[in-house]
Amino acid sequence: MSQIESKWAYAKGLHELGNGCYAYLQPDGSWGWSNAGLVVDSGQSMLVDTLFDLPLTREMLDAMRRAEPAAARIGAVVNTHSNGDHTFGNRLAEGAEIIASRACAEEMSHDLGDPRRLAEMKRGNDPSSVLGAFMAEIFRQFDFEGVEYVPAPTVTFEGQLERRVGNKTVRLIEVGPAHTRGDVLAYVPADRVMFTGDILFINGHPIIWAGPVANWIKACQLMLDLDVETIVPGHGPITDKRGVAAVKGYLEYITDQARRRFEAGMGVYEAANDISLADYSSWGDAERIVINVAALYREFSGGKKQHADNLFEMMARLRASRRK
Repeated sequence: MSQIESKWAYAKGLHELGNGCYAYLQPDGSWGWSNAGLVVDSGQSMLVDTLFDLPLTREMLDAMRRAEPAAARIGAVVNTHSNGDHTFGNRLAEGAEIIASRACAEEMSHDLGDPRRLAEMKRGNDPSSVLGAFMAEIFRQFDFEGVEYVPAPTVTFEGQLERRVGNKTVRLIEVGPAHTRGDVLAYVPADRVMFTGDILFINGHPIIWAGPVANWIKACQLMLDLDVETIVPGHGPITDKRGVAAVKGYLEYITDQARRRFEAGMGVYEAANDISLADYSSWGDAERIVINVAALYREFSGGKKQHADNLFEMMARLRASRRK
């Protein structure tokens, strides 16, 4: 555990980082249990990401408003990427600008970020099957029925965008496609604070929905090169550059391992089951290696993406087999 990680307890709720920066954490960081951030200055506020459903987001906003009067009216919401656990609560920040990369905004209109699709999936789920049991486990605590719609971003950009929160500058840096097509980092240079969205999973396996993995590794190197001390990941405890280096090392490792198995002619599931994750045995959600191998195989071959349901079924099988 790094010095930064030991400084803040990994407990649910709002954590003050200093000088108007806050992290909202949701242990244990597994499927859907994402983090968010708040930046305030001179009576203005910016929220970095919302949560997976309305009750969770409402609870978060209540905590922020108790801590900071400026959070009573959120001026802007930055969505670091399109996944629902970072966007589904957007409409509770009434009247706020919603800022995202252009690629993120495009994904939000048609990907798994559609709450109606997840609500239907939960209603029609068969928990007696391996896939059904897996889906029930990872989504059971979230209420997608109440979401109904997610407001589209009102401000989009490509590359970089600087916004002011009072007298404070927040730098938005597009680093996708990586985890998703439109990943963004939110960097507060004066406070040496960064909110990474799902470019960082700490103590949990990252998941490559989009790739290429080289972009993700490049994003990690960018964070290592910037003057940043306190880093709020998309999932997991508050960290520092050691956490960044660990994720970068993981991505480099699985890239090498997947390529060896691709060249040996192994299929996705066989390779995912064969890659040793012993060095990451303390990280959660190891079944995500299936998605990661599939993404890497797609890069190696230039082939098309496999159907998501097949990959979820593979993850469910792998998770179930490793629990026996």
